[in-house]
Order: sequence, then C-alpha cells, then structure tokens
Amino acid sequence: MTALPALSDIADEYEFLDSEDRYRLLIELGRQLEPMPDALKTDATKVRGCSSSTWVYPTRLPDGRLHFLADSNAAITKGVVALILSAVQDRHPSEVAALDIRELLEPFNLTRELSSNRTQGVPNMIALVQETAARLAAA
Repeated sequence: MTALPALSDIADEYEFLDSEDRYRLLIELGRQLEPMPDALKTDATKVRGCSSSTWVYPTRLPDGRLHFLADSNAAITKGVVALILSAVQDRHPSEVAALDIRELLEPFNLTRELSSNRTQGVPNMIALVQETAARLAAA
C-alpha cells in the first residue's frame, strides 16, 4: 500500500508552480496511486460525469478506516482523483463524511487551472467518496 502525500504538503508545493508544472505535479500524483485491479473497474465503480473513464473503489482497513483504490485512463484526471484521495485516504468513515472536501481543494483552484472537461467529474468523485463514507459511518 502506497501512501499519498498529505494534501497540505501538495498545496505547499502547488502554490509556487506555474500552470505547466502544476499539470506535471498532478500527473506525478496520479502515478502514486496504487494499482487498481482491472476486475474492479466496472460500471458500479465508474465515476459518472467524467469525460474520461475513471473508477473509485472503497475498501476497509482492518481497523475500519477507509482506503480507496482509483484509476483513470487520463493522466490529469488520475492526478485529480489522487488529489481528492489524499484528503480522505485511510481515515475513518465518520471523519471523511464530515470533511468539506470542496473547501480543502480550494487552494488548488482546479476550475481555473484545468479545462471544464477535466473538472466536470470532480463533484461526482467527491460525492461518491462522501456518500460511501456516510453509509459506512452509519452502519
């Protein structure tokens, strides 16, 4: 299991980069996602509304924390997924459900940095993560 960098560490680096280097940072972040088995890339795990094929699959660690597997066929989108997951990875479902992920992502100003095609699925990714967390926290 590969740990993603903390969102605050990514934001610190991102702040000082120009647009081209921000793209590179997101692509590199996407490469840090652990491999998602093809068998998990199904219609049920596909994120709706993304211009690329993107999948997010929740798992539980033995202590009950959430751990997500994710992948995308587009490098930038994969980096955006990794950015979202860096905010929630390996936290307890109740903690993830209570997070304001959109607010945590504001320093990245993704709507300004990326095309609307690249960001149109972001709200759906966030909703999928938070709905999963809320459902598991209530169980």
